[in-house]
Amino acid sequence: MITNRENSSPPGVKPAQTRSDASSEQDDRFKNLLGAAAWVRLPKAIRHRFSKRLLGDASLAYQGRVTQMRMNPVGRALAFALRVIGAPLPFDRTSIGRSAVVTVTEDAAMGGQFWIRQYGRAAGFPQMVGSSKRFAGPTGLEEYIGFGIGISLKLESTASGLYFISDRYFLKLGQQRLSLPRWACPGVLTVGHEELGSGQFRFTLELTHPLFGELIWQDATFHDAEIIGSVLS
Repeated sequence: MITNRENSSPPGVKPAQTRSDASSEQDDRFKNLLGAAAWVRLPKAIRHRFSKRLLGDASLAYQGRVTQMRMNPVGRALAFALRVIGAPLPFDRTSIGRSAVVTVTEDAAMGGQFWIRQYGRAAGFPQMVGSSKRFAGPTGLEEYIGFGIGISLKLESTASGLYFISDRYFLKLGQQRLSLPRWACPGVLTVGHEELGSGQFRFTLELTHPLFGELIWQDATFHDAEIIGSVLS
């Protein structure tokens, strides 16, 4: 829950803004990628969430809870191995039933968005997953997870949800871009954003390999939150 605190801002920082018209503007980037027909197929609430371009240091914080998670042995090994590059995949099943937070801010330098996901665990610090969505590349949308690793994404819509589907994995070293061969890739990654109504939505993550089947599945529910922004004077 977000609460307003009057006269509690540090010196030089104006009180937080929570009005969307003050901290965001109309954003047609996702709409243009999907096309008009596919865009109007989406529920109105999803179109609204993906039509906000955050200004300055404004951010969106969605709070929720992990409801399901499963991994086969290969998926578990992969998730743990990738911890050396920042743990881009969920790896701890004790997150089931625990709090989850997704924060979105603008990536002004690259013309995209930063997405930070936090998953509670039974012990230790929460898992933090950070990535940058950039409107670039052959599909028009790419996700960077750090260490030069990126994924070209395709967008698909249904009457109930918006889906981000991996197209190609690549490695970027300076100005050089190397597409990874299919055999060296972990499989097809599908991330879904499905409308539940009453200001709630479902987040799903599925990684499926052509030989090893479903490697990882994660399901979480979130509710809408107001935009938060503070402006340095």
